[in-house]
Amino acid sequence: MGRRALRKIDPSLDLASHLRSMDELPSPWDAAILFGRQAPLEIEVGSGKGLFLSSAAAARPEHDFLGTEVARKYALHTAARLKRRVLANACLVHGDALRLFHIWLPDTSVFAIHVYFPDPWWKSRHKKRRVMNAPFLRDVQRTLLAGGTLHFWTDVQDYFESTLALIGKTVQLEGPFEVAERPAEHELDYRTHFERRMRLGGLPVFRAEFRK
Repeated sequence: MGRRALRKIDPSLDLASHLRSMDELPSPWDAAILFGRQAPLEIEVGSGKGLFLSSAAAARPEHDFLGTEVARKYALHTAARLKRRVLANACLVHGDALRLFHIWLPDTSVFAIHVYFPDPWWKSRHKKRRVMNAPFLRDVQRTLLAGGTLHFWTDVQDYFESTLALIGKTVQLEGPFEVAERPAEHELDYRTHFERRMRLGGLPVFRAEFRK
């Protein structure tokens, strides 16, 4: 199943409230500067086209959602999506999520962390580039609130199994807890566009949740 072309962005849209560069983030960290309030913060690593970010922000208006995306064209696409849906509790950061966690985010500041279908970096010599690595997992442990959750989904079984093993030996998180697949109620009732493509293609998705 081929990928759909990105929707053209209306040049009249003002994305200032929904798009930030990494250097525009508050330092020291203060999420209230981004969202104008104090609320439980959920962060998505690699937001892609923004389906999860927009759906979750609409479903849980009492939470704030911060997405990250290194590809500028997807960052712009997602910010425009948030703007069109008038989601004041969601914002997209164009930049490296691992840098965000390591440099900006203080201890016990995040309610939930979402990592869906990260690049598996297939070649052995490239696997060190995977997002789910030991330094990032230590930042996950550090930044999560007590009771906070890590959500990890992938379509690559080897990546899934090796990551679960790495979590077990690197950090102290409860889990993995099984996440059941639920039937989609409409065309976009999926966690991400990538999950939609996998499931419509009859391919497996591996899911796990961890709790601090």
